[in-house]
Amino acid sequence: MIINVIGGGLAGSEAAIYLAKNGIEVNLYEARPKLQTGAHVSSDFAELVCSNSLGSFDPENASGLLKHEALLMGSTLFKIALENKVPSGGSLSVDRVKFHQDVTELIKSYPNIKIINEEYTEINLETPTIIASGPLTSKTLSQNITHLFGEENFSFYDAIAPIVKKDSIDFSSAFYASRWDKGDADYINCPLNKEEYENFYNILINAERIECKSFEAKFFESCLPIEVLASRGIDTLRFGPMKPVGLFDKRIPTEFKRNQFYAVIQLRQDNKIADLYNLVGFQTNLKWGEQKRLLQSVSALKNCEIARYGVMHANTFINSPKILNKTLQSKKYPNLFFAGQLTGVEGYSESITTGLFAAINILKYLNSEKMIELSDKSMLGALLSYITYPEHKNFQPINSNWGIINKEELPKKISKDKKQKNKFLSDMAINYIKSMGFNNENHN
Repeated sequence: MIINVIGGGLAGSEAAIYLAKNGIEVNLYEARPKLQTGAHVSSDFAELVCSNSLGSFDPENASGLLKHEALLMGSTLFKIALENKVPSGGSLSVDRVKFHQDVTELIKSYPNIKIINEEYTEINLETPTIIASGPLTSKTLSQNITHLFGEENFSFYDAIAPIVKKDSIDFSSAFYASRWDKGDADYINCPLNKEEYENFYNILINAERIECKSFEAKFFESCLPIEVLASRGIDTLRFGPMKPVGLFDKRIPTEFKRNQFYAVIQLRQDNKIADLYNLVGFQTNLKWGEQKRLLQSVSALKNCEIARYGVMHANTFINSPKILNKTLQSKKYPNLFFAGQLTGVEGYSESITTGLFAAINILKYLNSEKMIELSDKSMLGALLSYITYPEHKNFQPINSNWGIINKEELPKKISKDKKQKNKFLSDMAINYIKSMGFNNENHN
């Protein structure tokens, strides 16, 4: 039996590898490099288009818990991510180029994965298929999906942050630190005083933007362009991506216990050799010249060289509550499964984990075994319950968060203690995943 996997991003790569490991022949369709997306820069599999951070790896963090669940379930991509980890405190951030090169090399090493570099335009309902074409699904395939299900795809805009060269940062002003000195000092911090911040803000809100084309922009709240955040008020950035709380330059004597600076821009290591750093939370759609003018208005970045400018692109997702079961199988077409951001999950970790889950279930489907539905006591189960909940009035993308997980078993005595509550919910989820027969512990 052959399975088609459509899309060589994070979800599709995870799915293809899992199936190949289990002896299944896979046709892996990836339109790049023949058809470019406007956001990718390589033809490799599993390219990280936006940030190089997959989010927290702490199991007592919602995103971190999802990673640990996926590793127990046999994720390959998270193992590769751990092998390519770069310093970023408690987050799992990777050398993005080495990461997608390693994934590509592994995929090419499987004789039972046939790579087809062609645009997949028409879904073959006779062949078991996982659609993991991602948020940048081609117009033709989007129209085919819409035709099959009679449901319109929803769209929103996503944005990418600039990357600067480390040797162009002025360290007479910039300094290394982590917030509240927790963990290693992995972030480069660029401080601003009140006057500098107000100048930065005025440049930002008056800067020219690249026009969003073809349809009205709908932004995902967890990944708003910095200019959109700024439009909500002059102090919005200081309580968001530029918050100074807990960041201290130890070269400067201070009596402040909370804030040493008025605002701070943080930069996170983007590759293993640590010569490139991306601006944390600074996704943007400003014109490139404006991006340069804005960043160089900051003392520590006055001579910065931008290795990659921020860009914005349209993302697509399906109406999963009407289309999918909790197994990620189509309600209407049993041979058809979906995974990744196309389903309405948001984020790298969510894409990888749903790709894995779709592969697990399509394999069970092929073997005439009962497919798995996870309880919302687990983070993955909670995500799947959310995106397939049929009563949604206005379905929008979501990432892993504590708000969606089942808390019925949470003891009242710890319900108001965040640390104890998160630990209880994390332990509950991990124990539940193990009870479902997933216990792949070989990932440390």
